[in-house]
Amino acid sequence: MPTIFIALFCAYFAGNIYIFIRGAQTLVAQPFGVKVLLTVLFWSCALAFVVSMLARNVKYPDVMAHTIHEVGTGWLVFTLYMVLFLVAFDIFKLFNGSFKYGFYISLLLTLSLLSYGYYHYQHPKTQVFNIVINKVVNSNQQPLKVVAISDIHLGYGTNKAQLKKYISMINAEQPDLILIGGDLIDNSVTPLYAENMQEELSQLKAPQGIYMVPGNHEYISGIKKSVDFIQSTPIKLLRDTVVTLPNGLQIAGRDDRHNPSRLSLQALSQNIDPDKPVILLDHQPYDLQETEKAGIDLQFSGHTHRGQIWPMNLLTDRLFEQSYGYRQWGNSHIYVSSGLSLWGPPFRIGTNSEMVVFNIAFK
Repeated sequence: MPTIFIALFCAYFAGNIYIFIRGAQTLVAQPFGVKVLLTVLFWSCALAFVVSMLARNVKYPDVMAHTIHEVGTGWLVFTLYMVLFLVAFDIFKLFNGSFKYGFYISLLLTLSLLSYGYYHYQHPKTQVFNIVINKVVNSNQQPLKVVAISDIHLGYGTNKAQLKKYISMINAEQPDLILIGGDLIDNSVTPLYAENMQEELSQLKAPQGIYMVPGNHEYISGIKKSVDFIQSTPIKLLRDTVVTLPNGLQIAGRDDRHNPSRLSLQALSQNIDPDKPVILLDHQPYDLQETEKAGIDLQFSGHTHRGQIWPMNLLTDRLFEQSYGYRQWGNSHIYVSSGLSLWGPPFRIGTNSEMVVFNIAFK
């Protein structure tokens, strides 16, 4: 894993050097002072991501922290698309040596694409699915309305103002039950306490309860600190645990793969009544063929973000047997969410931010 991160950082800085050289060639006729100013601005943006990651547990003004995070992570995507456009125009220039506007057009296209991606991210979709589970519950309530979300990544990116919008969006559905498929927290609990986000999370309303499982980012943030924060909210954290609601519906929650000692799905299923309906929360959607064998009726996962931006979605589609959306595996319904919010860059290009609503009928 460290080797992968080193390779990615090398590619990131190589991309920025390429953009900088092409920009310097384009701006060669500009005054010296302008070139110095643009150089400082460029490398400040390029290094902001490193600063944001190294200082994620440091307490400093919220506006500054949020700005550094947005600029730093956003620059990752800026770098990606600028490199792609510049390479395309450099190839075109091989066949048309007189073409001089590749840098300016690349910059315009990149900024236009990022503007679209930011707007798209700020307007999450609501996906609605009607599901029938062929098991009985101890209630005549039909159907059960479940709101399922994942990958909110609360922190310097998804701040309290954004969280407030999400809470309003969830409560507007008047759900019976709320499920969170992990990565509620981003990289640190420090900004969550600084903005008192537990106060906002306490506004979630669901008579049957609010349940979640840890994701990999709860471990990145420090699992003990993450657990302590979640315990200050109405959310009940499930780690290799099964709870049974008053109507007989069972909620099984697996710990994240970051815990090497977590129970296997087979071991966890020993605590499940096979005659009663069961929903499984498992952050990372691996080994999905085991879900039906364990007698799971509905599994909800997240983690993939479906790559978040093109062309990363092409990669996640290859890495995961189900990287996004609904699919029925035998008698099991499985949904992998692309996430309500996102990690890092505040853009959705080729993917959606989403909240999922399950209307579940029982027979």
